[in-house]
Amino acid sequence: MVAPAAQQIASGFHITDQFQVNLTISIFVLAYAFGPLFLGPLCEILGRTRVLRACNLFFFAWNLACGFAQSEGQYDCLPSPLAVGGAVLGDMWTPEERGQSIAIYSLAPLLGPVVGPIAGGWIAERSTWRWVFWSTSIAAFVIQIVGLWTLQETYAPILLARKAKKIRAKLDAEGGSAGKEVRTIFQKTAKRDYKQFMFVSLCRPFIMTAQEPIIILLGAYLAFVYGVIYLVLTTIPLIYTDIYHENSGIVGLQYISLGAGLTIASQINARLLDVVYMRLKTKNGGVGEPEFRLPCVFPGMLLLPIGLLIAGWGAQERTHWIVPDIGFAIVGAGIILTFQGMQMYIIDAFAQYAASALAATSFLRSVAGFGFPLFAPAMFKALGYGVGNTILAAIAFAIGCPAIWLFWVYGKKIREMSKHAKSN
Repeated sequence: MVAPAAQQIASGFHITDQFQVNLTISIFVLAYAFGPLFLGPLCEILGRTRVLRACNLFFFAWNLACGFAQSEGQYDCLPSPLAVGGAVLGDMWTPEERGQSIAIYSLAPLLGPVVGPIAGGWIAERSTWRWVFWSTSIAAFVIQIVGLWTLQETYAPILLARKAKKIRAKLDAEGGSAGKEVRTIFQKTAKRDYKQFMFVSLCRPFIMTAQEPIIILLGAYLAFVYGVIYLVLTTIPLIYTDIYHENSGIVGLQYISLGAGLTIASQINARLLDVVYMRLKTKNGGVGEPEFRLPCVFPGMLLLPIGLLIAGWGAQERTHWIVPDIGFAIVGAGIILTFQGMQMYIIDAFAQYAASALAATSFLRSVAGFGFPLFAPAMFKALGYGVGNTILAAIAFAIGCPAIWLFWVYGKKIREMSKHAKSN
């Protein structure tokens, strides 16, 4: 929602440098890099609901404060979003059922930045940029209230620990010492060094980032993909303002094309993910593998560079505005196919440690999401939208296709070398 209002914010804080203007848009993505590194492990220790509620409240407080910021420094330090939802899907659905659930969930972090600018553009034009933050704070507050009654715990170790605690209390009330022996399969000993457990759990995402080949390779490509979408988010206002001379409200509507590509591809892929997985599982003697998610990723690897070429050269040659929109729609389709399939692969591969694994990949992609919009204006100013997007398309194709082939052929061997991933 901030992107269409960026110039208004810059004017309010007397910012003239374009790099600093883009920083006001991308600075919040940096919190995605560091927050999940601690919050992912915490939800494996304290449970999903406690972390989700606390984080939504934290977001509400600081997002509300952004609307009252009186200086650029206050504004830049206040945003603090986060996410742990991917692991919840692994708790609630079996591998054969996760495709449709991930289709809905993955739209939030990708479609949100698309729908948001549409609302943000009109809010900024009809009122002030401060209401961009105040309106989202109102929505966050309503969600927090509803979540107090509707959000339920899904993490199996926590649910079993609570059940074991009730059984111990019941046995203790009846007398005897049998209650002391009741513990879950996740509690290896009756007594646990909790400090050591906390230390190991909180360090797990950092360890996985450094040691897990799956995290390093998939995280690197997801970083590029995530960087591209935030680069697109910041270049759409530039293209439609400078080339097509549209006002902020109409510019916001141009994000519909990106959202359409994301939504349509997401819903088609939701069904294909489970269908393809089940067919490959049947051919594999009834044994499912995380690699069975990859065939649905390959079309995304092709659509992403194609969309970048159409959008870039359409803007460069000043064609009708619908041509860049078509390109952005194809970019959205490519991004969602890649994002969904790879996220499903990570959830299937790491199972119990899915939150930490997703946190590790989130760190890499969020750093890219923060950095890409900062160099975009300089790159496009020097090279033009056509050549600039051609370079991005070449990188997407050169990295993406070999990566998918590598995991399709050697994925199981790579997982067998992992301390956290399932090898079967």
